[in-house]
Amino acid sequence: MYIIQVASECAPVSKAGGLGDVVYGLSRELEIQGHCIELILPKYDNMRYDHIWGLHDAYINLWVPWYGAAIHCSVYCGWVHGRVCFFIEPHSQDNFFNRGCYYGCDDDNIRFAFFCKAALEFILQSNKRPDVIHCHDWQTGLLPVMLFEVYKYHGMENQRICYTIHNFKHQGMGGSEILWATGLNREGYYFQDDRLKDNFNPFALNFMKGGIVYANAITTVSPHHSWEARFTPIGCGLGHTLHLHQDKFTGILNGINDDFWNPEQDRYIPYHYAPDSFEDKAKNKKALREQLWLQDVDKPIVAFIGRLDDQKGVHLVHHAIYYSLHKGAQFVLLGSATAAAINSWFWHEKYYLNDNPDVHLELGFNEELSHLIYAGADFILVPSNYEPCGLTQIIGLKYGTVPIVRSVGGLVNTVFDRDHHPNHPMEKRNGYVFNHTDYYALESTMDRALGLWYDYPEEFQKLAIQGMAYDYSWSASASKYVKIYDMIRHQ
Repeated sequence: MYIIQVASECAPVSKAGGLGDVVYGLSRELEIQGHCIELILPKYDNMRYDHIWGLHDAYINLWVPWYGAAIHCSVYCGWVHGRVCFFIEPHSQDNFFNRGCYYGCDDDNIRFAFFCKAALEFILQSNKRPDVIHCHDWQTGLLPVMLFEVYKYHGMENQRICYTIHNFKHQGMGGSEILWATGLNREGYYFQDDRLKDNFNPFALNFMKGGIVYANAITTVSPHHSWEARFTPIGCGLGHTLHLHQDKFTGILNGINDDFWNPEQDRYIPYHYAPDSFEDKAKNKKALREQLWLQDVDKPIVAFIGRLDDQKGVHLVHHAIYYSLHKGAQFVLLGSATAAAINSWFWHEKYYLNDNPDVHLELGFNEELSHLIYAGADFILVPSNYEPCGLTQIIGLKYGTVPIVRSVGGLVNTVFDRDHHPNHPMEKRNGYVFNHTDYYALESTMDRALGLWYDYPEEFQKLAIQGMAYDYSWSASASKYVKIYDMIRHQ
């Protein structure tokens, strides 16, 4: 099949979060499975150009209709670690993508409405006719609207849309100016409950809702998160819309890149290991202690890797530091705060605990250190308030680092409690799970996990190795996307 991915990010050339990793990882695996993949991205001024090979003019006179006139664009082509990417650069006084940032501008809705229009115009004018256009998150929510209301009448009637929602929290809002800018125009038509009108603000158009209504298939990033989006506040007001379109909505787990996250060949860890050489993991534990100046004693290491914010259950992360020390364990944290108050809080803790030989707080992000923590820790903590998919626990399993997680989102689909999971036999269980957000829930689960490490070391090793046996690579996930593509292209 011929598939075009349209997204606002693609790692490593433009990455603000997990979306970029997914777009790259899925595209790579689809190519491995024999499909023709191209990507369309904005040409940001702050992209990592050092990750683009052979950047050249591909289409220098793209005129994109806008507000009754047109904006001249250039389209460049280059290879990002083997992926064919087209970058759209508008020549406009608005400088849509020359802001020194990816997101966070007051006119983000206009910027990405233009990107949707320009992507479709490029596909049309360059005579590309993919089987499927795969769009991602609110930034591309208007693309299926414009395809099926406008562009299908200009030679693109056979193209189908798969729309993936990575984060329901950010949906993209705009007023009637969006309609007049993009040429959709008809306010009375689009400000309807069954089209783009926001479910709670009658004066706003909702980009993500438009994507849901108009796409041929909708996915989110784990099966359990698809249920949460429909039936809990996690859907951020779109539950009813998803219910109306439930027949085309499903959840598919994100995957990880097995070449990059693999203890058998990881270039960032000093000692490679596999399930049949699990004892070599202990050498990485020793190396981690040496690097972080932790005392080398017979204790388990509990780790947290990720953003320090409310989504990640930061109050439980903080509590886990002191509870680990109370239970005779060591704690390693690698992460940066997204709010000033949380940042100050954890810097205070870092100074307070600085001389403690059993704890290290690394406030920032360090790619090499993250690999060594995964390889050296015994437990990885993921106490999220919500987690659409989560990669931390998947990587932890791959490295034989037992996850301790809350039962939300993709954590439910990947971690199966050793003591209390009726649907999985003992030999298929791989971690520890708790339900509530209070300290007692965390403590009781950590008690079970640390108790196994101390009292039954052979059983603990068996559990860790069982986790390594799970395959959460992109291979299985990409195959599920291919089934969806195949289904919708025959509609």
